[in-house]
Amino acid sequence: MRPNILYPLFAPIDTLKGIGLKYGKLIKNLCGDKVVDMLFHLPVNLIDRTYTPPLKNAVDGRIWTGIVTITEHQKPATRKHPYRIYCTDGTAELVLVFFKVYEDSLAKNYPIGEKRAISGKLEYFNGMWQMSHPDYVVLPENLKTIACQEPVYPLTAGITNKMVLKLREEALSRLPDFPEWLAPNSLQTLEYISFKQALEKIHHPNNLADLLPSSTARRRLAYDEILSNQLALAFIRQKVKQQKGRAFKGNNSLYQKVLDSLPFSLTKAQENALAEISADQNEPYKMLRLLQGDVGSGKTVVALLSMLKVIEEGVQTALMAPTEILAKQHYESITELCKNTDIKIGLLTGKLRPKEKREIYAKLAAGEINILIGTHALFTDSVKFKDLGYVVIDEQHRFGVNQRLSLSAKGEMCDVLVMTATPIPRSLLLTAYGDMDYSKIGELPAGRKPTQTVVMNVNKIPDVISGLKRKLEQGTRAYWVCPLVEESEKSDLAAATERYEMLKKEFGDVVGLVHGKMKEAEKDAVMEEFKLGKKTLLVATTVIEVGVNVPEATIMVIEHAERFGLAQLHQLRGRIKRGYDAGSCVLLYGYPISAEGRERLEIMKRTEDGFYIAEKDLELRGGGEILGTRQSGFTQFKLADMSCHTDLLIKARDDVQEILKTDSKLETERGKALKILLYLFEQNEAVKTYLAG
Repeated sequence: MRPNILYPLFAPIDTLKGIGLKYGKLIKNLCGDKVVDMLFHLPVNLIDRTYTPPLKNAVDGRIWTGIVTITEHQKPATRKHPYRIYCTDGTAELVLVFFKVYEDSLAKNYPIGEKRAISGKLEYFNGMWQMSHPDYVVLPENLKTIACQEPVYPLTAGITNKMVLKLREEALSRLPDFPEWLAPNSLQTLEYISFKQALEKIHHPNNLADLLPSSTARRRLAYDEILSNQLALAFIRQKVKQQKGRAFKGNNSLYQKVLDSLPFSLTKAQENALAEISADQNEPYKMLRLLQGDVGSGKTVVALLSMLKVIEEGVQTALMAPTEILAKQHYESITELCKNTDIKIGLLTGKLRPKEKREIYAKLAAGEINILIGTHALFTDSVKFKDLGYVVIDEQHRFGVNQRLSLSAKGEMCDVLVMTATPIPRSLLLTAYGDMDYSKIGELPAGRKPTQTVVMNVNKIPDVISGLKRKLEQGTRAYWVCPLVEESEKSDLAAATERYEMLKKEFGDVVGLVHGKMKEAEKDAVMEEFKLGKKTLLVATTVIEVGVNVPEATIMVIEHAERFGLAQLHQLRGRIKRGYDAGSCVLLYGYPISAEGRERLEIMKRTEDGFYIAEKDLELRGGGEILGTRQSGFTQFKLADMSCHTDLLIKARDDVQEILKTDSKLETERGKALKILLYLFEQNEAVKTYLAG
């Protein structure tokens, strides 16, 4: 039940005057379908219209505002020519140029002999001042209606800044006076500005500083959004903790047998993670835990060992991976680790023949499969377990929360473990996974050697090829990742194909090619040849980013590395950290390279610490890219910026702990105001979604 005070803000956005059928869809695509979405569509720049010198003293390229007298209209000779209107401010002549011509409108707005106040960009051309399509034209007495500082909004084709300014004003007029939901100490930190004042201030900035994430108005809005997120997550976390589950204590028979057969010792970090998961499993409540660990840190072994306690009690488990390649690799590695047991493992992917799928469905329903490993195919209605009690989801950020729900719902009171090899900065961990407990594997198995990373210009490719020849002759295998081209996937594919043909001339049939447009069977065939050593150089797009496991591959060449984000570069480099031989990573860059691009490459060169890299990635690019926020279920902040507002996150989390202690049911006056805050930021919807665990 949304509070009445919010009804005007949650009215459809097309109830704002001036939208109508023509612009409704465009506006919804731009900022959302409710009035409040227009208020949360913040300006990103500012046009200064205070430059008003006489024209004779004006500077080329500036936005100029002034009063002129119209002297002449010059109609175009042909459609290709512009319509020109001559005018003067008394010190110099100005030509107004129009390429879109509506003669009646121009005659009405610019009558000869009359004065008009205009504003627009000045250009000095052919010895005269000219202005193309003035931004504003009003009667001189209305000069003050032209804002001195005009905020500039993100736009889409068909929507102008003027339209957004008008819609913004009407949306602001619907903004009520909210009861204050912040505690006095928080208000003091945020300089005693109210939520309403902050929104009005940021939509009417006096200078560029008012738009920065560090401005008082933006910090107030950011804090409110973060507080709503942390409060919702705290309530969900509380509810999850109270949800009945099943205690899985096991009898240690399978666990010890697999543990004793491992060809390596567990790291201290793996043992700690297992202890934390085991403690959850011993409790009669549902487990919802995130296991994060850098590439090659041994998450799969931890996941398997935690599954064995469940299997020992006769209950089934499932492991879901985002790609068929990764699912198959999990199947192969887990089968190998369980070879001394009678554990039955099934693999379910989309490419299995109908007969093979039916066999798996039948065994699953009969309880004859202990561990089912698969892709999105696990979601289908045909997949029915006899008794599913534990779900492991790999690379969680590639799935939506609703998918997590649909899989865990196939069992009764399922425990859920989600894993990611993408190191997540602490601030994003608190906002995207705040409903979960989390474990971290922060060390690599003993004996893993560091990777040497070098940064070179793309014109050094002949030298790279020479070095590669020597290494391949010595039995090494290598990846060559082709540039990420922003314009289209076809461009990525063309770049990979072109490089493949060039390298094939150099190296012959040992070169393979994989890319996202290939059929799974073709891709798997090439990957299998690479694993077996029939192919020793694999040219690829970023399809090898996650999960590809070939310990013999110790060289990675990434072409135009400046086009990749830090997290992606780190994931790619992780492909050559699967074995115990030292790896070499070559980052090739082209010109022009931005300062940020150069900094990313320098960070990659000096560190392999995935968690440090994740923090730097957040600073450089923001949280959306790291977590892939386009996936459903992730927090996409509109007002907060996690690369700038981490201090507010920590403060909000502390504030929420106090709220839970003193007013957990939100019954005080402040509590009632906090309910409005939750609904304002639509955490009522988030609560339903986050309960997917």
